Amino acid sequence: MDMKKMMKQAQKMQRDAAAAQEEIAAMTFEASAGGGMVKATATGDGAITGIVIDPAAVDPEDVEMLQDMVTAAVNEALRSASEAANARMNAIMGGMKIPGLM
Repeated sequence: MDMKKMMKQAQKMQRDAAAAQEEIAAMTFEASAGGGMVKATATGDGAITGIVIDPAAVDPEDVEMLQDMVTAAVNEALRSASEAANARMNAIMGGMKIPGLM
């Protein structure tokens, strides 16, 4: 294979990967727990941008349940973001694993 052609392909893949990472970072993912009583929103780069708690979920006698719902919603939002990022990067990289990109 022509080395020059291979380098151009690598550079294109790098540009595409960088663009995809920017797209992913701008995406938002929402997840809920407790039948929608708690909702968490995360960005594609793993930042939690919001948590909404239905007032009916606030029971002073059962704070632990509310904590569990918040944890579940946050984890699901982050998992969704991670799966979308991995799927997008795999599509660009053709399944290649390059340290630091995935």
